[in-house]
Amino acid sequence: MKSYLYKVWAIFSKDVRTELRTKEILSAMAVFSLLMVLVFIFALPGKLQEPQDVVPGLLWIAFTFAGVLGLNRSFIIEKDRGSLEGLLLAPVDRSAIFLAKMLGNFAFITIVELLTLPLFSLLFNYSVFNLGLLPVLLMGTLGFAEIGTIFAAMAVNTRAREVLLPVLFFPVMLPVIIAAAQATSAVLANRPFGEISGQLQLIGIFDLVFLIVPLLLFELVIEE
Repeated sequence: MKSYLYKVWAIFSKDVRTELRTKEILSAMAVFSLLMVLVFIFALPGKLQEPQDVVPGLLWIAFTFAGVLGLNRSFIIEKDRGSLEGLLLAPVDRSAIFLAKMLGNFAFITIVELLTLPLFSLLFNYSVFNLGLLPVLLMGTLGFAEIGTIFAAMAVNTRAREVLLPVLFFPVMLPVIIAAAQATSAVLANRPFGEISGQLQLIGIFDLVFLIVPLLLFELVIEE
């Protein structure tokens, strides 16, 4: 078990070091998220009088589309450089590769979310800083990273990989996005925790299922 976790950490830390050096994924997601916020501001001028009605949904739209951009790059960069084949030839369990890639995507998406939240607060003049939002963000982002990582691995060996990932991803991810947006709306409105327990349970089930299934099937998925 210790050896397995060490291999997961080695791949995860390699991805983090590479991203800190190149900043290809984080910069793309951050800029895209900023552009989406600006589009929302100009496209919904009348709604800014009641931001509590639109901010929760817009938050998760921004997170989702920016995240998909990052998920696409997580395997494509290594595929284009020829290093993905080397990673697959390494004496490492394929499930460890999935786990490391998923944790990397989770970390990068979380960073972009933390950068996006102040923008929403500033531009919409509506505070989204609430500790009750933390479990919603973490659980929703975990499900996002799990589902996105397995589908990104499936799409990377296809010619239409940039198009295929969203086509596969959004139908499966939609229940999590809806539940996360509803829970975010309840939290920002300071409603009782009981009103979001159902949404958190749904997200938790998705997180568990899409952690176990990809760990079992990743070896088949990643093969060309």
